[in-house]
Amino acid sequence: MKKSNSIVLFNQKQVRRIWDEKKEFWYFSIIDIIGILTESPRPRKYWNSLKTKLRQEGSELSQKVGQLKLESPDGKKYLTDVVDTETLLRLIQSIPSPKAEPFKRWLAKVGYERIEETEDPELAFDRAMKTYLQKGYSREWVNQRLKSIEVRKELTDEWQERGMKEGLEYAILTDEITRAWAERSVKDYKKLKGLKKENLRDNMTNLELVLNMLAEVSTAEISKKKKPKGLDSNKQIAREGGFAAKKARLEIEKQTGESVITSKSSKYLKARQTPVLPDKNK
Repeated sequence: MKKSNSIVLFNQKQVRRIWDEKKEFWYFSIIDIIGILTESPRPRKYWNSLKTKLRQEGSELSQKVGQLKLESPDGKKYLTDVVDTETLLRLIQSIPSPKAEPFKRWLAKVGYERIEETEDPELAFDRAMKTYLQKGYSREWVNQRLKSIEVRKELTDEWQERGMKEGLEYAILTDEITRAWAERSVKDYKKLKGLKKENLRDNMTNLELVLNMLAEVSTAEISKKKKPKGLDSNKQIAREGGFAAKKARLEIEKQTGESVITSKSSKYLKARQTPVLPDKNK
């Protein structure tokens, strides 16, 4: 399991974390987070007491805690309790601290918004549009991205109809589509763009997005016609849908003399939207 270490700032204080490339998860040091939120002079003792309390209450949180070697202030690495992002947010809800309150309010707000979106799915698109624009993407790119979400939903609905399971099987089929049209796995594609946890589609150019949509919509249409059964048959359909987009990609590359698949990520996409102001000294 390949891991990479780093430190992030949280309320201007350092939090150790480690990246698990295989699972594509960040794992955070519980002690560091507790030390910041509680301002306890002995965060390790605080965590041990909280861990015991959670076990007594029958909470599943303690079962989701792992241990990985993280570097300490003395420069040596010691086994340290760590959790992924989802478990960390659940853990914060168990900490009675004023500094944890903003997170608890945010989680409650997000939960309320998700309930609203189940009743009115259009709200999800409106919020996505607003979020992408706030992040600096162009309106043209955002429109393409929202269309890609719609295409993706139609594909996953078709997979569900064919008996495929959300999660691992969806990921396997997505990888087959990507390998077929882009001639690289999702993991290799993300590596090319220097991504870790970030969404691959959020880091595609307009042309990459369009071809990815073509691959997915082709897969959905072929699946509707052939009605595959079982994972292997669905993988074959995924490859067929991907190959349809590959033909388009190769023709574009032939005409332009440039590769459609690029290392450009969201940093490049957003940088293009930054207006260049004239030099007043000229």
